[in-house]
Amino acid sequence: MAFEGLSEKLNAAFRRLRGKGRITEADVREAMKEVRLALLDADVSYSVVKDFVAKVTERAVGTDVLESLTPAQQIIKIVNEELTELMGGGSEKIRFASKGPTVIMMVGLQGAGKTTNGAKLAGYLKSSLGKRPLLVACDVYRPAAITQLQVVGQQLDIPVFALGQVNPVQIAQHAVRHARENGFDTVLLDTAGRLHIDEQLMEELKKIKAAVTPNEILLVVDAMTGQDAVSAASAFDGALGIDGVLLTKLDGDARGGAALSIRAATGKPIKFIGTGEKLDMIETFHPDRMASRILGMGDMLSLIEKAEQSFDEKKAAELEEKLKKNRFTLTDYMEQMRQLRKMGDLNQMLSMFPGQLGKQMAGAQIDDKMLNRQEAVILSMTPKERNNPSLLDASRKRRVAAGCGLEVADVNRLLKQYEMMLQLTRSLSKGKMPLGMGKMPQLGKIGGMSKMHGFGRKKRLK
Repeated sequence: MAFEGLSEKLNAAFRRLRGKGRITEADVREAMKEVRLALLDADVSYSVVKDFVAKVTERAVGTDVLESLTPAQQIIKIVNEELTELMGGGSEKIRFASKGPTVIMMVGLQGAGKTTNGAKLAGYLKSSLGKRPLLVACDVYRPAAITQLQVVGQQLDIPVFALGQVNPVQIAQHAVRHARENGFDTVLLDTAGRLHIDEQLMEELKKIKAAVTPNEILLVVDAMTGQDAVSAASAFDGALGIDGVLLTKLDGDARGGAALSIRAATGKPIKFIGTGEKLDMIETFHPDRMASRILGMGDMLSLIEKAEQSFDEKKAAELEEKLKKNRFTLTDYMEQMRQLRKMGDLNQMLSMFPGQLGKQMAGAQIDDKMLNRQEAVILSMTPKERNNPSLLDASRKRRVAAGCGLEVADVNRLLKQYEMMLQLTRSLSKGKMPLGMGKMPQLGKIGGMSKMHGFGRKKRLK
């Protein structure tokens, strides 16, 4: 994940401060040197780093900090506040039109992920805000750009307006008219990009802007390009007057400098971030939450929101009732695994945990192939067998294995994991930790999860 290196270096600097009973001005300035180097190494622009360190130092050498009983914590608090301010202070939303469809113009360089992330944004507006979006294919130059938009639109069940290889300005005008006449409340224009910024590109984008007067112009930039992303943001803002940024590929090994520099360089907010390849991996950008993650404090609010999006309240109530009556079946087990898979990349979720917890559980993953095998095994059973697994004798197990094209060993493995899950859920429903889990040991491969490390002893349940 982005910021991983920066987070480690900042925490190393603060660890040295925590080890001191009393902090002097010299200690603060020494720590700020390390902070400056960490930010520069994360590809944050020099001018931004210089201003940031100056502000933190000025606040940190004040008497309130140096005379505090916990000066190290006070300094971390200051850094957290200044990081939040650097990235914009608070999250900023899309400005929707009070009348008629809201027009969002997606712009950016070729390769930044404009088409896919424009579709992701449409999916977010549909699922989270209840909007009725229309995707518009205005990129008539890049081979297969229209087809790509149609494919992702179909996957998200969002209509795509396309007129083929005609003038993009006309496409945009016709699309807005079509949206107005057919009840679409949001129009997302997927415009053309180039490998570099040129006059021809900007001229076309200006004509589209003049023709449809978009409510929002969102620039899609690739976090992996570092300071090039900041340069692109400045150039597009100068030519078009962008309203915000959608920063992509924050799930990669980007050093994160773009996220920390764009607001300071352009004055424009990052409104959304792309956090993975799947079409639901897009989030509203919250500067305070990102600052908290950078400093190793976690991001529990985003984790809760992600869980709530995947959470089916009715099914949860039904499951709770079944647990009370000791009726947790293999069908319920399969449903829980499906819910877990809906939450997405486990590594991303773990990065939201505070302190050392996320690191200790690093490398955990949901094995989709194993989940698919487990589902195939369960679906090969009769309803009676799913409700009462004790019926599965050797003969039935052979029949189930043959039915799903797997081995009897796979059936046994599933039943073993189901028993472990059964014990775990029974204990948790009673407010207890199962025997041997007092210190959160490894969970082996329950439900297809592997490498989940705990707080204490690293014992594997078998």
